[in-house]
Amino acid sequence: MSWYYTPVPTVVPAENFNPSEDAGALRKAMKGFGTDEQAIIDILCSRSNAQRQMIEAAFKNELGRDLVKDLKSELSGKFEDVIVGLMVPPVQYLCKQLYKAMDGIGTDEKALIEVLCSQNNEQMHQIAHAYEEMYNRPLAEHVCSETSGSFRRLLTLIITGTREAPGTIDPDLAVAQAKQLYDAGEGKFGTDETAFYKILAHCSFDQLEIVFEEYKKLTGRTIEQALKAELSGDFYDALSAIVECVQMAPHFFAKKLFLAMDGLGTDDKTLIRIIISRAEIDLQNIKDEFEQMYNKTLLSAVKSETSGDYKRVLCALIGKA
Repeated sequence: MSWYYTPVPTVVPAENFNPSEDAGALRKAMKGFGTDEQAIIDILCSRSNAQRQMIEAAFKNELGRDLVKDLKSELSGKFEDVIVGLMVPPVQYLCKQLYKAMDGIGTDEKALIEVLCSQNNEQMHQIAHAYEEMYNRPLAEHVCSETSGSFRRLLTLIITGTREAPGTIDPDLAVAQAKQLYDAGEGKFGTDETAFYKILAHCSFDQLEIVFEEYKKLTGRTIEQALKAELSGDFYDALSAIVECVQMAPHFFAKKLFLAMDGLGTDDKTLIRIIISRAEIDLQNIKDEFEQMYNKTLLSAVKSETSGDYKRVLCALIGKA
């Protein structure tokens, strides 16, 4: 199965880890006049998130200070965004990204799609649970108030966690589901969007991969071609994201990173979010895909789009090799 790649992170737990030593070194880097940004980068970018939580605890217990508060008072701009982001536990980090995408005027649909459509059921349950704890509001209800139509229904189905567990496969059913998708889209005049969001939000990624193969056998066209011909807007983007994550998640994220840096200006929010949230999962795979797809390294692309400490911290997370 193509989505069974072995995830390779770029940030791994440090060996011979000593939280007290790290806490002391961070305090030293921020104490007195001026800040030693490089020391902060060197420590926090080469520790896992779990280790960073231990450093934060040591900072409080041994030095009586709040590490995140100290970092915020010493750093600024996008560099601060990255460093403070690294201090947030992974599930809570994604919850914060979802909240930011919906807070205030307008909604960042791209961020909602990227975070929600790439999760399996277990991850989605963790995110939904943490979101309600953090914001005292169900995630599904918040998303419902910010979206509409088939896009809203698809995201709600994903959040409420109806997706089958990984490994759930029924080849005979896949044939029937491919036919349902065809009948709902290319096989009729107009489009019945219900079949699309029901199947793509409910089946396990393993099952969807077989459905897409059966679709190709049945119609001679890929599911991507079918979606493009039949759908548009946020609903199309969300279904497309699911298809890409089923086939190869690193490919999906590599493309998102490329688009964040392509053309005039840089979409720093997306750049930061993907690099932080994937560094301990599969950022190495994403780098490999990026280089294959665009004939340049992710590191060189990020270097040419960023500067200063912000550039240094992103490059440290991406890693050299």
